[in-house]
Amino acid sequence: MSANDVRKNFVFKKDVAQHLEELAKRDGKSMTVVVQELIEKEYEEVSIEEKLEAFYNFAGSGTGLFGDMSMQSIMRSMGNKDGN
Repeated sequence: MSANDVRKNFVFKKDVAQHLEELAKRDGKSMTVVVQELIEKEYEEVSIEEKLEAFYNFAGSGTGLFGDMSMQSIMRSMGNKDGN
């Protein structure tokens, strides 16, 4: 165990614990490694979904409107001559 490791205890249903043992044996890995990899895979998928959602929200702002104001009106209020 290294300084970056944190010990956690989990309680699994019998069939889930058996599945974990089978996955570990099949892949020649420890049960800890199997759980870590599954968590990281799920976390990566969630991260991708969140990034896509942020992108789609941003892409939806392609109308030039930000709330009730257009980009041009914001630029005019800041004194930018290109704001028409």
